[in-house]
Amino acid sequence: MSADVNVNTHAGAPRDRYAVVGNPVAHSKSPYIHARFAAQTGEPVEYTHLLAPVDGFVPHVRAFIEAGGRGMNVTVPFKLEAHALADHLSPRAAAAGAVNTLSFREDGIHGDNTDGVGLVRDIEVNLGVSLKGARILLLGAGGAARGVVLPMLDRLPQTLTIVNRTPTKAEELVAQFAAAAREASCELTGGSARAIEPRAYDVIVNATAGSLDAALPECDDAAFGAGTLAYDMMYSAQPTVFMRHAEALGARAADGLGMLVEQAAESFYIWRGVRPDGAPVLAELRAMMKAPAA
Repeated sequence: MSADVNVNTHAGAPRDRYAVVGNPVAHSKSPYIHARFAAQTGEPVEYTHLLAPVDGFVPHVRAFIEAGGRGMNVTVPFKLEAHALADHLSPRAAAAGAVNTLSFREDGIHGDNTDGVGLVRDIEVNLGVSLKGARILLLGAGGAARGVVLPMLDRLPQTLTIVNRTPTKAEELVAQFAAAAREASCELTGGSARAIEPRAYDVIVNATAGSLDAALPECDDAAFGAGTLAYDMMYSAQPTVFMRHAEALGARAADGLGMLVEQAAESFYIWRGVRPDGAPVLAELRAMMKAPAA
């Protein structure tokens, strides 16, 4: 079934409009993913790209709302502006300090952040690794890391260690999420790479942008073991340098493509009240990425 199949359940009926907004945005796989979700669930959804000028995010969102738009996914560089624009923030969006999902409702603009939920669902559902009672190492303390801390704490890990090249940024995250960690009975620590215990973790998440430049984050090799899931939030057609390094040390490695699909599934659920199955869409994307260019 192709990505642009009409939803037969609602043939001839008007479809609700959604979009992904960013700059650049043409490369985004979100329209494909949401078209598959719409076909799977029978929801009358039309989903497109929306390129906004770097200095024109808010007018483009307002125009989309005026034209009847129901919701938006937000990608770089607008997640902070989306956070500021929202009239209402979910707890996870407030904690992340960034918004990737906007819903346009009668009582205003609702902002949410589904990145962390997408990561957790990919790890637990698609990869079959439980985070409950796990020892987790989070590499990086930027926006990507901030967005996943609370959803990971919600899964009740035993420990969560956050490390960053600039230790104060990791320490700031530890302070920000200290109360949530206490509620989860999770030992939350962080700082420089010296905070890494020299023994294998259950899960290591690379939230740095190092894989874009084929650069490894600072991490003790002893943190990787045969029982470790090494998860890179980046993805590409070939394994990232972080994934290759982890596999060479005996760990299991995964990229962030499943996170992309599952965060989209969470957005779809927020908008439509129906949770699509991400696994078949993820399998389709994997096959597309591995297929030789025509």
